[in-house]
Amino acid sequence: MKSAYLYVRVSTDEQKRKGYSLPEQEDRLLKYCKYNNIEVKGIYREDYSAKNFNRPGWKELFSEIKKKSSGEDKNILFIKWDRFSRNVEYVYEMIGLLRKYKTVAMAIEQPIDFSVPESTVMLAVYLAVPEAENLRRAQNTANGIRRAKLMGRYPSKAPLGFINLTLIDGNSVPQSV
Repeated sequence: MKSAYLYVRVSTDEQKRKGYSLPEQEDRLLKYCKYNNIEVKGIYREDYSAKNFNRPGWKELFSEIKKKSSGEDKNILFIKWDRFSRNVEYVYEMIGLLRKYKTVAMAIEQPIDFSVPESTVMLAVYLAVPEAENLRRAQNTANGIRRAKLMGRYPSKAPLGFINLTLIDGNSVPQSV
């Protein structure tokens, strides 16, 4: 690997504003490239969910990959596979598309040697765990909202002109924000 594009991603705008995750990922990738004598062709930053590849930064990177000469091998580096995607089905589809453009996607902390057939099992593990976490989080959130409604609570911000109240020992108490 002589050169690579770097891809860093966080899920929320809040993580991006706090500035702890994107810069940390970028710094680790740059150090990896320096240590391994890899030329950085570009850095693409993102603050979108990894549930699919419909993300502006990813679209820009993929467009760049498609524009480059088909004769040269291209690489995309990121920290872990959950930074690339949290959907097993979409990852395998994207890996196939990238192959078409002679491009390899690689997580520096979870390396996969695609020339070894058994590596696909490890890739499946790296991808399935974050996807399961997302599904569990969504299920827990839905259950919590359902439970709150059953208890007579309004599980989100009250409409304009109203105040969220919680019944505690039969008394209405304003909810803290």
